[in-house]
Amino acid sequence: MTWLNRVRNAIPFITKRETPDHLWHKCKNCGQMIFTKEYEENLHVCPNCGHHGRIAPAQRFDQLFDDSRYTVLAAPRVADDPLKFRDSKRYTDRLKTARTDTGDPDAFLNATGKLGGRKVVIGVQNFAFMGGSMGQAVGEAFIQGVEKAIAEASPYIVFTASGGARMQEGILSLMQMPRTTVAIQMLHDAGLPYIVVLTDPTSGGVMAAYAMLGDVQIAEPGATLAFTGRRVIENTIREKLPDDFQTSEYYRDHGLVDMVTHRHELRERLTKLVDYLTPDRKAA
Repeated sequence: MTWLNRVRNAIPFITKRETPDHLWHKCKNCGQMIFTKEYEENLHVCPNCGHHGRIAPAQRFDQLFDDSRYTVLAAPRVADDPLKFRDSKRYTDRLKTARTDTGDPDAFLNATGKLGGRKVVIGVQNFAFMGGSMGQAVGEAFIQGVEKAIAEASPYIVFTASGGARMQEGILSLMQMPRTTVAIQMLHDAGLPYIVVLTDPTSGGVMAAYAMLGDVQIAEPGATLAFTGRRVIENTIREKLPDDFQTSEYYRDHGLVDMVTHRHELRERLTKLVDYLTPDRKAA
């Protein structure tokens, strides 16, 4: 044994198994290792590069509602496997796994509460649940949120995060695009604002439907926003696209979103928008 090995073995290193994995978070953008507690206190934003991490509906609700007080709406019931779909796994098995991993019934949840003293309904799409894919359950939950907003005469705020339509539900998934569009028109007919916050990533059928129909379009910094993939577009038009193509900042600069807002400023920004868009509705 060399002297170096003797010195190294004498140092009381903490073994890997004595260091829980949940103590640290590695930023997916810059690779910086961050204490998980620090990361969570910073609203899941990397303090080194500002990368906005993906967060679950419960975390989003806690960040936005006054005093983190809110009521989650019971998810509407739909048929789990209307097409009896199977690829490498049964669709029902994929649903069970997603529900176990996330604790949510499907990829979209609504909650009611107060934002800046005003009643609001907030809907959040969860990318961790089968990539936030849009199926019947997502469509029904979106419509549920609209109906609740109309019943309470309050704004509807939606956070999108999706890879698109859910392939396991075929045409039934695509049917949610016109259904959610009609629901948004119901909000407009009631004179209520519909605010969309685009988060990373939002794409496919969701991007072509309710994600881009807001009265106000907000995006979190650096989010990937697209209907179809970059490579498909480049192969189609035979041109090299800009490096920042399909990002929040690119969409803002080209007029497709109204503003890019840091997560630390999002609650204040939404509060001001709700006040501005509902000036004649008193805080409850």
